[in-house]
Amino acid sequence: MSAFVAPYGANISVHDLPILLKMCGVAVFTVILRGLIWFINMICLRPLSDPLRHIPGPDGAIFQTHLRQVMDPGLSVDTHRDWRARFGETFRFHGFGRHDYRLMTFDFRSIVHILSSPAYEKPWQTRSFLGRLIGRGIFSMEGTEHRMQRRIIAPAFTYQSIRNMTPILFQKAEELSERWKDIVAVTIKQEEGFHASMPARDSAGSVVDLAHWISRASFDVIGLAGFNYDFHSIQDDSEEVYTAYRRMFDIADKGLGLREILELYFPIIRKVLVTEDIATTNASLCIIAEAGKKIVAEKKAAYLDAQESGNESKDLLTLLIKSNLSEDSSKRLTDQELLDQCSTFLLAGSDTVSMALSWCIHFLSLHPVVQTRLRREIRSIYNADDGYLSDTSADSGFHECTTCNPRPHRPNDWATVCACPPKGRLETIEGLYYLDAVVRETLRFCPPVHATIRVAVQDDYIPISHPVTLANGKTVAEGEQQSYVKIRKGSYVHIPIEGFNYSESVWGEDALQFNPDRWKNVQEWDPSKPGLNNLMTFGYGPHSCLGHRFSIAEMKIFLVVLIANYEFSSAEDVKISKFNSILTRPYVTGEWSAGTRLPIFLRRAN
Repeated sequence: MSAFVAPYGANISVHDLPILLKMCGVAVFTVILRGLIWFINMICLRPLSDPLRHIPGPDGAIFQTHLRQVMDPGLSVDTHRDWRARFGETFRFHGFGRHDYRLMTFDFRSIVHILSSPAYEKPWQTRSFLGRLIGRGIFSMEGTEHRMQRRIIAPAFTYQSIRNMTPILFQKAEELSERWKDIVAVTIKQEEGFHASMPARDSAGSVVDLAHWISRASFDVIGLAGFNYDFHSIQDDSEEVYTAYRRMFDIADKGLGLREILELYFPIIRKVLVTEDIATTNASLCIIAEAGKKIVAEKKAAYLDAQESGNESKDLLTLLIKSNLSEDSSKRLTDQELLDQCSTFLLAGSDTVSMALSWCIHFLSLHPVVQTRLRREIRSIYNADDGYLSDTSADSGFHECTTCNPRPHRPNDWATVCACPPKGRLETIEGLYYLDAVVRETLRFCPPVHATIRVAVQDDYIPISHPVTLANGKTVAEGEQQSYVKIRKGSYVHIPIEGFNYSESVWGEDALQFNPDRWKNVQEWDPSKPGLNNLMTFGYGPHSCLGHRFSIAEMKIFLVVLIANYEFSSAEDVKISKFNSILTRPYVTGEWSAGTRLPIFLRRAN
């Protein structure tokens, strides 16, 4: 045959093949040339016009990166201290090489500007990574979508809403406490050969994986508080949805290697080259999606019934469903957005709080004097024997009630107390000033989110309040006509949350010590206002954490129950280190491959 049929029926002679080959060669050459020009521009030309090159900072080889030094909690503390001593409060460092200048600042004025201005957003890579796991929820959205979702969700975290959730928090804290009592009792009987009918000794105890147990409890809390759905994870850690989440985030905790970075830029790789981790993640997402659809369907039906009866719930999912069914398009969430918000809050409402609470108990185990002092304060209002706040305190909220099912307050004491949630429970706990100080100090000392990244979506000028000495020797300082740092569109800015929380200029010379007494004279806590009494832990500005009050309330109530009932100490021959993935997680030193673990010894408190 002298010709063959090309696509769309075009006849091409064999004599035309050399021309086709030449055309293909030209196309390949053009692609290579364009790639080479792009590479030379990125490596050599663009850095020359980057205003950040004039900012002081560490130097290195052309492809040397400083990312591990600033993102690894085991290295970042010393790195921050060294760079601040050498370069001041604002400096630049290498991202993926000398061509990738990035800004880092400890200047609070600069941080406030960056986190408040629409000129900065989470990088698309971060949003893509989060979106793959939890969908298009509030943490992976920017701009108009983020503002709309925030407006819809905010009413779920009012003080009154959190007050109404208090019984759920106590219920799950006490349920966890009971499970630990069983574990301690069984361990004692096994180790000492006691007969099952003999009572266990309170002086002995057991080693438990604190991070695992607190994670299960927090997952149950957000299920009930957010969706009025009990996953029963405390009772069964093989519960399908909880297990799916844990498998998925155990994989995410491995961090981003070269392949994972390429997948962000070329998502088709995840479909063509499916690894075991990808298959596990996909299977987990399917389980979570099916459970989400079931919960949403049940909640929608309950919401429609409640509208007729006038007894509408105020939990998070009800507010989202209300928006989903709204006739106003500006207030409406699609079905998929509704499910994505559920996934977002199962992560944010469980993992972040569970990490903070786990670290808190770990720090208390390392500081027995602080733990004893806290237990003494807690027991002034909380009776560990029957799980009730003291009915002798003026603000306990307990009262006689004949409308509910009454129960004895103490054994052999048949004066009844109300089994309905007392109005004063949250207020009583908020009156525990040392508890408040311990929680604040934990969130300062080990924020669940180690740092955050923003990218400039337009050229901008960042105001400063601390002098910056440029490469030409000129010093830019506050009060001068040009008291700012110039940054161009596309540049990354790293906000060192833990680093700011460790700042000696803010917190004093003992900033690297766990010291709740530093909060002694601080009464107010308002993340919307800058100052010594606040933390970077919950962020700042339009992206600050909506659920910060809920997180604090959950931590306090769990501590009230657990510290009243147990003494915590370090597990023998175990050293705990930090690693940074989505959150700052604990692991047993030398056993990173085993994943998140926090072994701790607990025994019944006297």
